[in-house]
This record gives sequence, C-alpha cells and structure tokens, in this order.
Amino acid sequence: MAKIGLATIDSHLATAIRTMIVLVFAWLMVFIVGSQNDIWYVESSTWIFLILSGLATGGSWLCYFRALQLGNVNRVVPIDKSSTILTMIMAFIFLREPMDFFTVLGMIFIGIGTWLMLKLSKNTENEKGINEKESNQSWLFFAIMAAVFAGLTAILGRVGIIYVEANLGTAIRTLAVVPMSWIMVFITKGQSKIVKVDIKSWIFLILSGVATGASWLLFYNALQLGNAMHVVPIDKLSIVFTMVFAGLFLSEKFSKRSLIGLVLLTFGTLLPVFL
Repeated sequence: MAKIGLATIDSHLATAIRTMIVLVFAWLMVFIVGSQNDIWYVESSTWIFLILSGLATGGSWLCYFRALQLGNVNRVVPIDKSSTILTMIMAFIFLREPMDFFTVLGMIFIGIGTWLMLKLSKNTENEKGINEKESNQSWLFFAIMAAVFAGLTAILGRVGIIYVEANLGTAIRTLAVVPMSWIMVFITKGQSKIVKVDIKSWIFLILSGVATGASWLLFYNALQLGNAMHVVPIDKLSIVFTMVFAGLFLSEKFSKRSLIGLVLLTFGTLLPVFL
C-alpha cells in the first residue's frame, strides 16, 4: 500500500502523512484499553528509551520509503528485513539474550537468502525492464540504512517497553516519530506539495498508516511478552506476504534465484524460533 501511495508523492511527505495516521491510531488504542492515565507513572528511563526507539523508527522510515521510491519492492524489502540479523546480534550483545547453534545457522540462511534475492544479473534486470531510476544504486544505500535503524528500533523498544503498558508505549514512541518526519519535510521544502496529493495516494497512505499502527501495537505487545531474539524474526516474516502482494498487485516479477533466496530467508528466520 505504501508503494502505491508513493507513486506520485515525495517520499518524505508520504512518511510524514503516514506517521500522523499511526499517531491517531496508536492513541485511539490507548484510550480504548484505558491506559492513558498510566502516562503519569512512566519512569524517565522508559521515556528515554521509547523516544530513542521512536527516533530510530523515524530514521528507518525515511530511508525505507526513499529506497522504495528509487527501487523495486522485491529488491528493497529483503535488505530492510535483513535487519533481523543485526537485531539478533544486538540482542545477544546488549540484552544478553542467548544465541545457540540454530540461531547462528538461521542468521547464515537469512544472509544467503538476502544475497540471492539481490544479486540479479544484468540480463535479468533488462528482461524486467527496470528503468534508469530504479537501477540507480542509491536505493541500496537507503535500504541498508533503513535496516540499521530498524535494528536499533527493536532493541531500544525492547528496553523501553518492559515497564509500561504496550499500547501506551507504542503511542509514546510515535510522538517522537512525528516531529522528525515533518522536520525532514520542511528541510526538503516539501510541505507545499501536500495540496497536490491526489485522492488515490491519500487513500493508500492512510490504509498503510493504519496497517503500520496495527503492526506496531502487536509487535510491542509481543516484545513485552517475549525475547527480541524470537519476536523480531517472526515479525520479519512479513517479507513473505510483502513479496506475494508485490507480485499480485504491483505485477513485479521474480527470478528463480530470488525465489530460492526467499525460501532460504524464510527457513533461516523460522529456524531459531522453533528449534
């Protein structure tokens, strides 16, 4: 939905619009579950980690949607989802979560799968008809940075969400994302373009924002209940659905090599969770 919504709009402005939708959705859930009064009991250290997690999310979004604007979904998403490896390493180092043989093996499969999905030959690219804008390698830089920030988001969020109701914690994080995303809009002088956003873009950006809000609420509830080492890999399985949707609704094609990579990536993701 984000890719469709980005078709005729600047990526920074699209990110800011989606963030506002997520903010409304997140705080709506806070009032639905009745946890709004708990905000007065949130410790300062929790505020710090939640805000830092929100800022990391903002950085990840800005880089991710810029990458989506420059490249195909089936090339950008695998790199973004490879943040699983980085998150698992950071969970081991900073959160002292256990890392066994199957976890390391899973990380290797994830890495190989990601490489296979990205290592397209020149002939394959020509056959797919990738235009000059999409073949511009600048998308790779933004996709990698999106993965780095996503890894930091999960680790900081895991620390911050422990001592606060999960819905409230998600809403607090979103407060940090909103100003960061709009600052980027004003820096790039994209605020005047909001009047030029067409109805189709508005609809898909709003739907994407609601989907993101729902995903966040479920993700941070899961983080509160389980280890980041297990929660994050399962969350990253969204890549399977994303690739399927990209094929069905965006008519993006997959080479045999990229499909093999997807299978290996999925296997590597599931391995440390169930073994």
